[in-house]
Amino acid sequence: MDELPIGRRVAYWRGRRKMSQQVFADRLGKSKSWVDKVERGVRRLDKFSVVYDIADVLQVDVQLLLGKEVERKPETQNCIDQVEVEEIRAALERYDQMSAFFQAVPNSPPLPEMRKAVSHAWLTYQHAKYGVLARALPKLLRDAQAADSAYATSDDAPAAAHLLGQVYQIASSALRKVGEHELSWLAADRSIAVSQRAGDQLLAGLASYRVGSALLALGRVRPSLEVNVNIANRLAPGPDRPRAEQLSVYGMLLLNGAMSASRIGDAATVRDLLCGAEQASKELGGDFNHYWTSFGPTNVQLHRCATAVELGDGRLAVEAHERMDKNGFNAMLPERRAHHYLDIARGYTQIGDVEKAGEMLLEGDRLAPSEIRCRPLAHEVLSDVLRRTRGTPPAPIAELAEQMGVGV
Repeated sequence: MDELPIGRRVAYWRGRRKMSQQVFADRLGKSKSWVDKVERGVRRLDKFSVVYDIADVLQVDVQLLLGKEVERKPETQNCIDQVEVEEIRAALERYDQMSAFFQAVPNSPPLPEMRKAVSHAWLTYQHAKYGVLARALPKLLRDAQAADSAYATSDDAPAAAHLLGQVYQIASSALRKVGEHELSWLAADRSIAVSQRAGDQLLAGLASYRVGSALLALGRVRPSLEVNVNIANRLAPGPDRPRAEQLSVYGMLLLNGAMSASRIGDAATVRDLLCGAEQASKELGGDFNHYWTSFGPTNVQLHRCATAVELGDGRLAVEAHERMDKNGFNAMLPERRAHHYLDIARGYTQIGDVEKAGEMLLEGDRLAPSEIRCRPLAHEVLSDVLRRTRGTPPAPIAELAEQMGVGV
């Protein structure tokens, strides 16, 4: 987008912010005609003060409007910023496979290299290193798309499709973390189609899990519940599928369904789905990371806490947290543990214990800073803690708030 005239960049970001020309003009204190002329390049933007006003209304870095590389602040190095989101969007907007229908893809990375890169991306996500992942994702998406196209007519087609399906899922999960829910849904939806070509029902099941998560984040709760439960029923354990991998994917779908049910206050369905997931975890026999699910008894307990919070029962969530197997919890990957601390912080705010809520946020930040500092939900919880704290907040909380840009 750097090569576009500034007026076209203004129009692009106005569209991204879902503003009409009239609304944009009103917020700037300009006329609709003025905005139209700027976006068409008829009127020049030759005053920096006006450019800064436009950037402020559009909530973008002024460097983006000027077509320059954004200077990232040290505290945002581990988050996904606007530049990286747009690069990921551009990669998702590519249609290499359609182009390959007309002309062969000239360059494609070898599949062994792709497998290593995809595995590394999964681990980067599960260690909550979102900034590192965001900088790698655009190229990884392009490479995986190119490989999928290049091997489309060979015996390696299913393997290449499998890798692309995984990359779409990684992108979906990372984008959802930072509030880009529409893009998250798009990437998850792409993964479903690719997973079918890969011939892997379990990968398709996990793609459905990502779709359910994106729908839930978008507020589409009932469709989220339906997709998780329907696909879980189709993947119910049986003798004709690999037990460990199947139980993991099946269990995660049930857990995600429980999260959806809790959002609409359906406690009975939450209880049933959690019981089903618990049974699957017992059959699995422990905590594993099959298909990058981190599924097992501990993850079921984490979801017991999370669903209790969504149901508004902070007391139950805190009690479940205190009973949790500490060894199992400490063995979980950083993203899961920090996510749990954020859930329990919400639980403590529900029972009025903002001091403990703050401690949970600090625990999560020490463990995986990106999971706390990059997530809009964590900003909301920290704002709530600060608002309800009597007097001056503790120094560590004040420092975290400053680093996250949350007003004290």
